[in-house]
Amino acid sequence: MPEPERWGELATRVADGTGVEGGSKVSVFLTSETAIPAVDAFVEEVYRRGGLPQVVLSDERFDRHALHHAPLRVLGEPDPLEAWSMEWADVHVSFRAMVPPPAGPADPVRLAAQRHGKGQVSALRWRHTRWALVRVPTPAWSRMVGADHSGLLREFFDGCLADWDACREQWSRLADRLGSEQVAHIRSEDTDLRLPVAGRRWVPFAGDNNFPDGEIATAPIETEVEGHITFPGRFWFAGAAFTDLRLEFSAGEVTGVHATEGADVARELVAMDAGALRVGELGIGLNPAVRTMTGDLLIDEKILGTVHIALGRAYPECDGVNDSALHWDIVKDLRHPSGHLSVGQVDVIREGETVAV
Repeated sequence: MPEPERWGELATRVADGTGVEGGSKVSVFLTSETAIPAVDAFVEEVYRRGGLPQVVLSDERFDRHALHHAPLRVLGEPDPLEAWSMEWADVHVSFRAMVPPPAGPADPVRLAAQRHGKGQVSALRWRHTRWALVRVPTPAWSRMVGADHSGLLREFFDGCLADWDACREQWSRLADRLGSEQVAHIRSEDTDLRLPVAGRRWVPFAGDNNFPDGEIATAPIETEVEGHITFPGRFWFAGAAFTDLRLEFSAGEVTGVHATEGADVARELVAMDAGALRVGELGIGLNPAVRTMTGDLLIDEKILGTVHIALGRAYPECDGVNDSALHWDIVKDLRHPSGHLSVGQVDVIREGETVAV
């Protein structure tokens, strides 16, 4: 299928998933002109259905100016136009192009403050809209991580345009199996982390909110996470790079942060508020079409054979109660012989192979 047609099919899927219909007020964020083909197709689909789309250019390249010049108080506040759009809209869709972050280090305190402001906008999105996020690969990102762009774009489309009804049916059965178990256990040669999940709900995410999508997730008991987890390699969040991040937990809280790159930023992020120190989400990647680790968390967390934790805000639909301006997904690749994930008596990933689906 030619690329323009695939953007059109994606637009239809996003509109279906967010319930766009006649009279819908739809806020659309565009973070880079490289995502214009995706936005153009979606805006056309919204108008075709009788909705009213309003596009905001929330270009992330301008963030570097705020980091350099804005008072700390301003950095920590939500962008007023973005916040207002969440309150105005019935539906929100962000088309987030994968743009390499600016070169050079940023002040960790200021970077965490800026993430706090952005997190408040995200919280408004969760509370007030039917929403979706679309993470669009770009040639610049592919070059940065040494990936073949045509292959990455093919994985993106295949990962977005799955048979989501069939996926939801299959993953719901797995979610039901895990719902009666007590403790999730992530193990590898550098990781031993236990996350109690008794009484919490496992929820499948299948083409409703994220594109690409494909995971089941729950909210661990926020006061009982114990152990340590390491994330080898390099990834990016909030415009900062992290390499070989290791987190240590006791009584549910982060008690140690170590990394060869980005440790100071990570410490500021988890100090953002009381909830940022705790795990709000445990997710299991289930999308077989997405295979390439990109260093971008929104895509990598969907890869079959990975697991991720999110520090901060929990999903209410998972019965989570942890609240925070932070929601930081961090992905652990278990696709190697020492990689294991069990939930109670259920082996989900054994010796690097996903066996429970």
